[in-house]
Amino acid sequence: MILQLIKFGIVGVIAAIVDVGVLVALKELLHVNVLLASMISFCASVAVNYLLSMTFVFKSKNQSKLKEFIIFVLLSAGGLCLNQLILWVGVKYTDTYYLIVKILAMVIVTVYNFLTRKVFLESKEK
Repeated sequence: MILQLIKFGIVGVIAAIVDVGVLVALKELLHVNVLLASMISFCASVAVNYLLSMTFVFKSKNQSKLKEFIIFVLLSAGGLCLNQLILWVGVKYTDTYYLIVKILAMVIVTVYNFLTRKVFLESKEK
């Protein structure tokens, strides 16, 4: 479990770099609305996270890759909703800089992601 958490953390850092990189590029360079930019960046990071997580972190259940991907996307949609809610509340009602709020959202969503993926995607076989 410790090794799995370390691998999950490494994959998470890579996905976070993609998430924040795309967010900043869209927001600062292209002047996209922060919530739209965050949604796009989150989706890009989900794609990277899926490929790396299911290759290096979790032992896949005996199911089709399509079914596995659909479950991953559905779980990620929950994470996206949580991410967007935190970002919206943080930026709109606390007047906090969007990247600070984004980091807080990423920490919370990371816990959600690990727990839901462990339950719904990982094989129980040892």
